[in-house]
Amino acid sequence: MLTLNVNGLAHQVEVDGATPLLYVLRDDLGLNGAKFGCGLGQCGACTVLIDDKPVFSCITPAAVAEGRRVTTLEGLGTLDNPSPLQRAFIAEQAAQCGYCIAGMIVRAEALLRRNPNPSEQQIREHMAPNLCRCGTHMRILAAVRRAAGSRKSAGAVSPSQEASR
Repeated sequence: MLTLNVNGLAHQVEVDGATPLLYVLRDDLGLNGAKFGCGLGQCGACTVLIDDKPVFSCITPAAVAEGRRVTTLEGLGTLDNPSPLQRAFIAEQAAQCGYCIAGMIVRAEALLRRNPNPSEQQIREHMAPNLCRCGTHMRILAAVRRAAGSRKSAGAVSPSQEASR
């Protein structure tokens, strides 16, 4: 039995600790934002945050997440109230097939939480582990830039900046 804190809610799941976190999220908790892509940690479609750090949930054992904060796409916003980052992806029409987008948004969220005003190079380097086979990388980068700009203009403070106050 594992207790996982996913999107701010505690869940008890009866799974082998070696089970990939992706399977627990999708099969046991019904959270389908993270996608199974390659199963090898090479594409990023399954990206989630563990304590604000992006991880490939397809190769992360569920036991690794016990006692830590897991954030999935579903924890960032809703259909009726998308997060600023999700709104930026919509505005930039960054999804073509949409398969990689959940992982892209989650990875971008990790960057913007750590650095609300990243440089172009920082965005490119941070987003590099996630692949988009449809070729919308330029729109994805534009969406991250847009979200960073909206956070800057709104005076957003990252969690690390807030902690240092």
